[in-house]
Amino acid sequence: MTTARYAALLLPSANRVYAEASLGLLAAELEILAGIAGPDRVRDVATDHLGGVPYVTFVADDLGEREVRLLANASTLYALFRVEGDALHPVAAPRLDRLDDDLVTIPKYAGKTNEQFTRLLLNVTVAASASADQMLDRPLRVLDPVCGRGSTLNQALLYGYHASGIDVDAADVEAYATFVRTYLQRKRLKHTVSFGPLRRDRKVLGKRLEATIGLTKEAFKAGDVRVLDVVVADTRRVGEFFRQGSFDVVVGDLPYGVQHGSRGAKGDLQRGPLDLLTSAVPAWTAMLRPGGAMGLAWNTHVAPRAEAAAVLAGHGLEVVDAEPYLRLRHRVDQSIDRDVLVARRPATGRAAR
Repeated sequence: MTTARYAALLLPSANRVYAEASLGLLAAELEILAGIAGPDRVRDVATDHLGGVPYVTFVADDLGEREVRLLANASTLYALFRVEGDALHPVAAPRLDRLDDDLVTIPKYAGKTNEQFTRLLLNVTVAASASADQMLDRPLRVLDPVCGRGSTLNQALLYGYHASGIDVDAADVEAYATFVRTYLQRKRLKHTVSFGPLRRDRKVLGKRLEATIGLTKEAFKAGDVRVLDVVVADTRRVGEFFRQGSFDVVVGDLPYGVQHGSRGAKGDLQRGPLDLLTSAVPAWTAMLRPGGAMGLAWNTHVAPRAEAAAVLAGHGLEVVDAEPYLRLRHRVDQSIDRDVLVARRPATGRAAR
């Protein structure tokens, strides 16, 4: 058995507040990702300063190529080193990314979720699912039930996953459709894309964005494509547009008390995240495969963690309360204190509806 100490250098962040939380978030995320390879693969996780620069350090036994590839996807990991005395030896740490990262960095708009956090949210949700050990091996299916302008969808596509979404805001989805079409053309990726009315029984139910994307020309020609599918509709109706039990993970960053992805009985946009969860979680849960995981981020100032967790548990989901998952809470600004809640659909039997 070979035991070594490692040091992870953080990715520079333009967001000062998020950068302050990044050390602690990276430490928790590394533990979660390492857990995919097996328990206790990473231990003694700590923050340290080497040469005056902050690092997250840890000790690992027999850290092989696959384990390194898992850790390499940590959202704020910039470089990985093996520590020997006072020397840092670079460790090749290739990311899962199958497309250029400007897919997630180019979009700029008010209310956009930090792309580093979006990556973290997807990572920790996948890690809690029954598909975790397949994270590097096959295109998982990701659903964002409050997709807005597509931050989570873009991160899923970056990983080479299939991405589906639903959002009640037609303007946001239209803006996302414009971005996707332009991006695919500019990158000269082989693709098909359509955005237009969604009809059923001669009635227009909304709009739908559909795209098939080849990661390479050869893959597209062979029919090996990634699917992007986004619907403009109330999120509670997600089961009308996507096949139930077909997603590995459901991942959403709930809007922070401004508006949410569903309308009340009078057609008004629901403003409380607990109201949204109570009414929508049954439909979201039905989308998950047995063993699938749901990961949600929200503002704890408007919904305590215990109450949000009770909603998920009340619908038959198993809330993940492993210690690293409890260290993902962090400040966004003066009015937003963001946390992450992850829960699994039982691998056998049905979740409550």
